[in-house]
Amino acid sequence: MPHKTPLPGLTHLDAHGHPAMVDVTGKAVTAREARAECRVAFPAEVAAKLRESGLRSAKGGIVDTAVIAGTMAVKRTHELIPFCHPLPIDGCRLSVKWDGDDALRIECSVRTTHRTGVEMEALTGATVAALTVYDMCKALSHDIVLGPARLLAKRGGRHDVGPAP
Repeated sequence: MPHKTPLPGLTHLDAHGHPAMVDVTGKAVTAREARAECRVAFPAEVAAKLRESGLRSAKGGIVDTAVIAGTMAVKRTHELIPFCHPLPIDGCRLSVKWDGDDALRIECSVRTTHRTGVEMEALTGATVAALTVYDMCKALSHDIVLGPARLLAKRGGRHDVGPAP
């Protein structure tokens, strides 16, 4: 099947519509940061049990484990997403807090000084942390819902998005 003409502005396709990693050689090295979030919504009875336990499951501390998993994911994003560049991560912070009665809000902030941004790293960190919460709580229910996951802000590079991370 022949490739169609790629949409203008899609940076991970070459002129023929084939997948391609962006060449960042000519970009300036600048401070880059991004912040993303992912929610984890629980059935009311599961949320109540988790609140009672202090967010501990039979597998251990849910928040601590999610933070470790999210941090590991940030550092390995380039191994998971085909066209992400390996980046030196200067800083990574994850927070996991109740958002209303029945949901956790996971936020991931990432910083680097490089030629390309860390949006994918922040999104990967937040979503892998959310997946870890699911894994640690699935024995209580399979009706746990992840998402939405979204970029909240980014700074550095050509375009800034949202409020300062």
